[in-house]
Amino acid sequence: MPVPESAPLDLALVKDATREAGALAMRYFGAPLKKWQKPGDGTPVTEADLAVNELLRDRLTSARPDYGWLSEESTDNADRQTAQRLFVIDPIDGTIAFMKGKPHFAISVAIVEAGRPVIGALFNPATDEFFEAVADRGALLNGNPIHASRTAHIEDSMMAASESMFSHPSWPRPWPEMRFIQRNSVAYRIALVAAGIADAALALSSKNDWDLAAADLILHEAGGLLTTHTGAPIIYNRPTPRHPSLIAANPALHRLLLDRVEAIRLP
Repeated sequence: MPVPESAPLDLALVKDATREAGALAMRYFGAPLKKWQKPGDGTPVTEADLAVNELLRDRLTSARPDYGWLSEESTDNADRQTAQRLFVIDPIDGTIAFMKGKPHFAISVAIVEAGRPVIGALFNPATDEFFEAVADRGALLNGNPIHASRTAHIEDSMMAASESMFSHPSWPRPWPEMRFIQRNSVAYRIALVAAGIADAALALSSKNDWDLAAADLILHEAGGLLTTHTGAPIIYNRPTPRHPSLIAANPALHRLLLDRVEAIRLP
């Protein structure tokens, strides 16, 4: 996909808004929070999620009123599907970690066009890690180029996933020994794969556009792949912005993981 002519201005807008959102999130981090469960699915939300969402929506849509909007913390609007470009936002990905005062969360901001992210920013303000990417321009972490690892074997790989998933007795083949890093934020896990800090991420539960869009582009621009567990590509801004699963890894390791999980039929 050609890089939009507006990319430099859009990137500057997204980066500035994401950093401002990170500063706002840190005002709440570690402090007593008003929190409750969403009526639809019972997942937790806090006053910080809503404050960050409001800031991002104000900064981004006031500058680009013709862009669509999709956020975990906003009511979905079908008008987004007719927009040429779309902001896809998770104000705080990893709310549970945020609530517990753990630095395992991130602000995720992407611009999607024709079903794919073209600009992405992911910021963990607690650790001062700022990931960014523009389509066909590479990926950066704090201004430095990053690349997915070149690990081509599952054994002893660093997996950003739940260790208990791999020890479940229903697997037809036991998994080899691996190392694990657990982060509540799905987007942050994928970004760690992009940076080569983890070798792969795997989840067999559904994820939404806002969990994946920014991190997907960052991983892609760092030489990695993000698909469902069946190998299907992730297409964004569909009527239902949900995906059944994910595998994130470099191409060689992605193929090995796919061989083990692509036959699984999820509910």
